[in-house]
Amino acid sequence: MTDIGVLARGGVRAGNLERLEELLLEADFGVPVTLRLVAEVERRALRGEIRTEADFLAALQREIAAALKAGNASPQLARAPEGVGPTVVLVMGVNGSGKTTFAAKLAAFLVRRGERVLLAAADTFRAGALDQLRVWSERVGADFVAGKPGGDPAAVAFDALEAAASRGASFAIVDTAGRLHTSGGLMEELSKVVRVIRKKRPDAPNESLLVLDGTIGQNAVAQARSFAAAVPVTGLVVTKVDGTARGGIVVAVHEAIGAPVKFLGTGEKLEDLVVFDPDEFAEEVLES
Repeated sequence: MTDIGVLARGGVRAGNLERLEELLLEADFGVPVTLRLVAEVERRALRGEIRTEADFLAALQREIAAALKAGNASPQLARAPEGVGPTVVLVMGVNGSGKTTFAAKLAAFLVRRGERVLLAAADTFRAGALDQLRVWSERVGADFVAGKPGGDPAAVAFDALEAAASRGASFAIVDTAGRLHTSGGLMEELSKVVRVIRKKRPDAPNESLLVLDGTIGQNAVAQARSFAAAVPVTGLVVTKVDGTARGGIVVAVHEAIGAPVKFLGTGEKLEDLVVFDPDEFAEEVLES
């Protein structure tokens, strides 16, 4: 979005505001967020707060960060209440979003911080999914449980909670099958997984993280809304942000469902997971 820097040098004029609107839309900020950002830049300019290129960029950066901080939910990873058992993290998303890779990255992230982690393969349908997560668990040093191929994902989640508690794990990460957000039956299956977890532990899952592919643009908004309608989404994970400069989708999805962004996936390696920082992101998205 280096064009915004060029635009800023021209001052805040009607033509420049129109071009700013175009650039934000091209960067996948979406219509509601774009209109609000442009209106706020114009308001600040009319009040005499924007006189230079630096003022222009600083104002836009502040508003992007403020949009990402909106809402009461914490961007920090939630923990289970003291004494009730392991923190349960449900990982969900559509096929190809990088969901299983994220589950492994999160496990590695937590293990590096001294946590004992259990990975649960509740994707019982995809060929090779169980073996894939088993290999990841061995690489990161996490415990592992899985059901039988074609088995009930909710039963795997239930067993994972029991196994995590018996083994003294502080985190149980449940990787669910990728599913099209347009499939009512598969979304109901996901709702069942949550219901079964809550029968075992009313406070769980402590996090329900929706993994979205950052390269698919505004389709990510539709996906997020469908998942949020089926399961309470507590946090967002945006993957493949290294493959696109159109980082505005992060803002657009947060705006659409109100869930905080918690992590960004920036590559294929285990260490390519970034804890989300709204201020840093706002700065970087204007430089990319």
